[in-house]
Amino acid sequence: MEKLLQNQVAFVTGAGSGIGKAAAIKLAKNGGKIALVDLHKENVEEVKKQIEAIGSEALVLEANVSQPAEVENCYQKTMDQWGRLDVVFANAGINGEVTPIEDMEPKDWDLTISNNLTSTFLTVKYAIPHLKSKGGSIIITSSINGNRIYKNIGMSAYSTSKIGQMGFGKMAALELAHYRIRVNIICPGAIETNIGENTWRENEKLKKVQVPIEYPEGDQPLEDGPGKPEQVADLVLFLASSQSSHITGSEIYIDGAQSLL
Repeated sequence: MEKLLQNQVAFVTGAGSGIGKAAAIKLAKNGGKIALVDLHKENVEEVKKQIEAIGSEALVLEANVSQPAEVENCYQKTMDQWGRLDVVFANAGINGEVTPIEDMEPKDWDLTISNNLTSTFLTVKYAIPHLKSKGGSIIITSSINGNRIYKNIGMSAYSTSKIGQMGFGKMAALELAHYRIRVNIICPGAIETNIGENTWRENEKLKKVQVPIEYPEGDQPLEDGPGKPEQVADLVLFLASSQSSHITGSEIYIDGAQSLL
Protein backbone atom coordinates (compact mmCIF):
# COMPACT_ATOMS: atom_id res chain seq x y z
CA MET A 1 0.00 0.00 0.00
CA GLU A 2 1.35 3.41 -0.96
CA LYS A 3 2.37 5.57 1.96
CA LEU A 4 0.77 8.96 2.60
CA LEU A 5 3.91 10.93 1.70
CA GLN A 6 5.51 8.54 -0.76
CA ASN A 7 8.65 10.20 -2.23
CA GLN A 8 7.64 13.63 -0.92
CA VAL A 9 10.14 15.96 0.75
CA ALA A 10 9.44 17.53 4.13
CA PHE A 11 11.38 20.38 5.71
CA VAL A 12 11.21 20.28 9.52
CA THR A 13 12.64 22.95 11.82
CA GLY A 14 13.45 22.19 15.42
CA ALA A 15 13.85 18.61 14.26
CA GLY A 16 16.38 17.55 16.88
CA SER A 17 13.99 16.94 19.76
CA GLY A 18 10.42 16.93 21.02
CA ILE A 19 7.60 17.56 18.57
CA GLY A 20 9.96 18.23 15.65
CA LYS A 21 11.79 14.94 16.11
CA ALA A 22 8.59 12.93 16.52
CA ALA A 23 7.07 14.57 13.43
CA ALA A 24 10.19 13.99 11.33
CA ILE A 25 10.17 10.29 12.18
CA LYS A 26 6.41 9.98 11.60
CA LEU A 27 6.66 11.67 8.19
CA ALA A 28 9.61 9.45 7.27
CA LYS A 29 7.70 6.30 8.23
CA ASN A 30 5.02 7.44 5.81
CA GLY A 31 7.39 7.73 2.86
CA GLY A 32 8.78 11.23 3.30
CA LYS A 33 12.36 12.33 2.78
CA ILE A 34 13.19 14.70 5.58
CA ALA A 35 15.34 17.83 5.75
CA LEU A 36 16.22 18.03 9.45
CA VAL A 37 16.87 21.62 10.52
CA ASP A 38 18.12 22.42 14.01
CA LEU A 39 20.49 24.71 15.84
CA HIS A 40 22.27 21.69 17.31
CA LYS A 41 23.72 19.40 14.65
CA GLU A 42 24.41 16.54 17.05
CA ASN A 43 20.71 16.22 17.83
CA VAL A 44 19.62 15.87 14.22
CA GLU A 45 22.46 13.47 13.43
CA GLU A 46 20.77 11.02 15.80
CA VAL A 47 17.36 11.62 14.19
CA LYS A 48 18.92 10.99 10.77
CA LYS A 49 20.15 7.59 11.95
CA GLN A 50 16.68 6.67 13.13
CA ILE A 51 15.12 7.71 9.83
CA GLU A 52 17.65 5.78 7.80
CA ALA A 53 17.04 2.73 10.00
CA ILE A 54 13.41 2.69 8.86
CA GLY A 55 14.42 2.86 5.22
CA SER A 56 13.95 6.53 4.40
CA GLU A 57 16.31 9.43 3.67
CA ALA A 58 17.30 12.44 5.75
CA LEU A 59 19.48 15.51 5.35
CA VAL A 60 21.11 17.20 8.33
CA LEU A 61 20.99 21.01 8.23
CA GLU A 62 22.44 23.04 11.08
CA ALA A 63 20.97 26.54 11.20
CA ASN A 64 19.63 29.37 13.30
CA VAL A 65 16.21 29.80 11.70
CA SER A 66 15.92 33.41 12.86
CA GLN A 67 18.66 34.29 10.35
CA PRO A 68 17.45 34.84 6.75
CA ALA A 69 20.59 33.69 4.94
CA GLU A 70 20.77 30.47 6.96
CA VAL A 71 17.14 29.56 6.25
CA GLU A 72 17.47 30.31 2.55
CA ASN A 73 20.64 28.22 2.41
CA CYS A 74 18.86 25.27 4.04
CA TYR A 75 16.19 25.31 1.35
CA GLN A 76 18.80 25.46 -1.36
CA LYS A 77 20.59 22.43 0.07
CA THR A 78 17.27 20.60 0.26
CA MET A 79 16.56 21.33 -3.39
CA ASP A 80 20.10 20.34 -4.37
CA GLN A 81 19.59 17.04 -2.58
CA TRP A 82 16.12 16.05 -3.79
CA GLY A 83 14.93 18.64 -6.32
CA ARG A 84 11.52 19.17 -4.73
CA LEU A 85 9.69 20.42 -1.65
CA ASP A 86 6.22 19.33 -0.55
CA VAL A 87 5.81 19.84 3.19
CA VAL A 88 7.12 22.50 5.58
CA PHE A 89 6.81 22.13 9.35
CA ALA A 90 7.74 25.47 10.96
CA ASN A 91 8.21 24.15 14.46
CA ALA A 92 11.35 25.67 15.96
CA GLY A 93 10.93 27.88 19.00
CA ILE A 94 11.79 28.68 22.60
CA ASN A 95 9.90 29.66 25.74
CA GLY A 96 12.52 32.31 26.42
CA GLU A 97 12.56 34.62 29.42
CA VAL A 98 9.68 34.18 31.84
CA THR A 99 9.51 37.36 33.89
CA PRO A 100 7.15 40.29 34.55
CA ILE A 101 6.79 42.78 31.71
CA GLU A 102 8.26 45.47 33.93
CA ASP A 103 11.44 43.44 34.40
CA MET A 104 11.83 42.02 30.89
CA GLU A 105 14.85 43.34 29.05
CA PRO A 106 14.19 44.40 25.45
CA LYS A 107 16.93 42.04 24.26
CA ASP A 108 15.12 39.10 25.88
CA TRP A 109 11.85 40.14 24.25
CA ASP A 110 13.60 40.34 20.88
CA LEU A 111 15.20 36.92 21.38
CA THR A 112 11.85 35.20 21.89
CA ILE A 113 10.11 37.06 19.08
CA SER A 114 12.94 36.35 16.63
CA ASN A 115 13.23 32.66 17.52
CA ASN A 116 9.49 32.04 17.38
CA LEU A 117 7.78 34.55 15.11
CA THR A 118 10.50 35.85 12.81
CA SER A 119 11.71 32.30 12.26
CA THR A 120 8.20 31.28 11.18
CA PHE A 121 8.05 34.15 8.69
CA LEU A 122 11.45 33.21 7.25
CA THR A 123 10.64 29.50 7.09
CA VAL A 124 7.46 30.24 5.14
CA LYS A 125 8.91 33.04 2.98
CA TYR A 126 11.81 31.03 1.64
CA ALA A 127 9.66 27.94 1.07
CA ILE A 128 7.24 29.67 -1.28
CA PRO A 129 9.40 29.70 -4.44
CA HIS A 130 9.88 25.93 -4.11
CA LEU A 131 6.21 25.16 -3.41
CA LYS A 132 4.54 27.46 -5.97
CA SER A 133 4.71 25.17 -8.99
CA LYS A 134 2.77 22.22 -7.56
CA GLY A 135 1.47 23.32 -4.16
CA GLY A 136 2.10 21.78 -0.79
CA SER A 137 1.41 21.97 2.92
CA ILE A 138 2.82 24.30 5.56
CA ILE A 139 2.22 23.56 9.24
CA ILE A 140 3.08 26.08 11.96
CA THR A 141 3.52 25.18 15.62
CA SER A 142 1.82 27.83 17.70
CA SER A 143 0.43 27.19 21.21
CA ILE A 144 -2.61 27.44 23.45
CA ASN A 145 -0.67 30.28 25.13
CA GLY A 146 -1.73 33.58 23.62
CA ASN A 147 -4.59 31.97 21.71
CA ARG A 148 -6.81 30.38 24.34
CA ILE A 149 -5.09 30.95 27.66
CA TYR A 150 -3.29 33.87 29.25
CA LYS A 151 -2.77 32.60 32.79
CA ASN A 152 0.92 31.75 32.41
CA ILE A 153 2.17 34.90 34.05
CA GLY A 154 5.55 36.10 32.84
CA MET A 155 5.21 34.63 29.34
CA SER A 156 4.22 37.85 27.58
CA ALA A 157 6.88 37.55 24.87
CA TYR A 158 6.15 33.88 24.23
CA SER A 159 2.37 34.39 24.10
CA THR A 160 2.76 37.39 21.80
CA SER A 161 4.89 35.33 19.42
CA LYS A 162 2.34 32.53 19.45
CA ILE A 163 -0.70 34.65 18.71
CA GLY A 164 1.42 36.37 16.07
CA GLN A 165 2.01 33.01 14.41
CA MET A 166 -1.74 32.47 14.33
CA GLY A 167 -2.40 35.73 12.51
CA PHE A 168 0.51 35.23 10.15
CA GLY A 169 -0.58 31.67 9.35
CA LYS A 170 -4.08 32.75 8.41
CA MET A 171 -2.82 35.61 6.28
CA ALA A 172 -0.46 33.20 4.55
CA ALA A 173 -3.23 30.65 3.98
CA LEU A 174 -5.29 33.15 2.04
CA GLU A 175 -2.38 34.65 0.14
CA LEU A 176 -0.96 31.28 -0.89
CA ALA A 177 -4.23 29.51 -1.73
CA HIS A 178 -3.79 30.65 -5.33
CA TYR A 179 -0.71 28.42 -5.51
CA ARG A 180 -2.49 25.47 -3.83
CA ILE A 181 -0.26 25.88 -0.80
CA ARG A 182 -2.19 25.06 2.37
CA VAL A 183 -1.21 26.68 5.69
CA ASN A 184 -2.50 25.42 9.03
CA ILE A 185 -1.58 26.17 12.63
CA ILE A 186 -1.39 23.62 15.45
CA CYS A 187 -1.77 24.73 19.06
CA PRO A 188 -0.37 22.20 21.52
CA GLY A 189 -0.89 22.39 25.24
CA ALA A 190 1.49 20.71 27.66
CA ILE A 191 3.56 18.16 25.74
CA GLU A 192 6.46 16.10 27.07
CA THR A 193 9.41 17.86 25.41
CA ASN A 194 12.71 19.44 26.42
CA ILE A 195 11.61 23.04 25.72
CA GLY A 196 12.31 23.68 29.39
CA GLU A 197 15.98 23.86 28.43
CA ASN A 198 15.13 27.05 26.53
CA THR A 199 13.14 28.57 29.39
CA TRP A 200 14.60 31.11 31.79
CA ARG A 201 12.18 31.64 34.67
CA GLU A 202 12.68 34.39 37.24
CA ASN A 203 10.55 32.90 40.03
CA GLU A 204 11.23 35.55 42.66
CA LYS A 205 10.23 38.41 40.36
CA LEU A 206 7.13 36.53 39.19
CA LYS A 207 5.73 36.39 42.71
CA LYS A 208 4.78 40.08 42.60
CA VAL A 209 2.47 39.61 39.58
CA GLN A 210 1.27 36.05 40.14
CA VAL A 211 -2.47 35.39 39.84
CA PRO A 212 -3.56 32.50 42.10
CA ILE A 213 -5.19 29.70 40.10
CA GLU A 214 -5.81 26.26 41.53
CA TYR A 215 -7.05 23.10 39.85
CA PRO A 216 -7.54 20.62 42.70
CA GLU A 217 -7.54 17.59 40.42
CA GLY A 218 -5.08 18.68 37.76
CA ASP A 219 -5.24 20.86 34.67
CA GLN A 220 -5.08 18.21 31.92
CA PRO A 221 -8.50 16.53 31.93
CA LEU A 222 -8.29 14.05 29.05
CA GLU A 223 -5.30 11.97 30.09
CA ASP A 224 -4.39 13.36 33.52
CA GLY A 225 -1.01 14.46 32.21
CA PRO A 226 0.81 16.09 29.30
CA GLY A 227 0.50 14.79 25.78
CA LYS A 228 3.21 12.92 23.89
CA PRO A 229 5.18 14.35 20.96
CA GLU A 230 4.01 11.35 18.93
CA GLN A 231 0.39 12.44 19.37
CA VAL A 232 1.22 15.82 17.88
CA ALA A 233 3.14 14.06 15.10
CA ASP A 234 -0.04 12.22 14.11
CA LEU A 235 -1.74 15.59 13.59
CA VAL A 236 1.23 16.91 11.59
CA LEU A 237 1.06 13.87 9.30
CA PHE A 238 -2.66 14.43 8.70
CA LEU A 239 -2.11 18.09 7.80
CA ALA A 240 0.88 17.24 5.62
CA SER A 241 -0.97 14.62 3.61
CA SER A 242 -3.75 14.72 1.03
CA GLN A 243 -6.16 13.56 3.73
CA SER A 244 -6.45 17.25 4.68
CA SER A 245 -6.55 18.53 1.09
CA HIS A 246 -9.39 21.02 1.70
CA ILE A 247 -8.17 22.32 5.06
CA THR A 248 -6.27 25.59 5.17
CA GLY A 249 -6.16 28.62 7.45
CA SER A 250 -7.31 26.51 10.38
CA GLU A 251 -6.04 26.38 13.94
CA ILE A 252 -6.22 22.99 15.61
CA TYR A 253 -5.87 22.66 19.38
CA ILE A 254 -4.18 19.53 20.67
CA ASP A 255 -4.18 19.84 24.44
CA GLY A 256 -6.48 17.24 25.99
CA ALA A 257 -8.99 19.98 26.92
CA GLN A 258 -6.36 21.80 29.01
CA SER A 259 -7.23 25.20 27.57
CA LEU A 260 -10.95 24.75 28.20
CA LEU A 261 -10.55 24.98 31.96
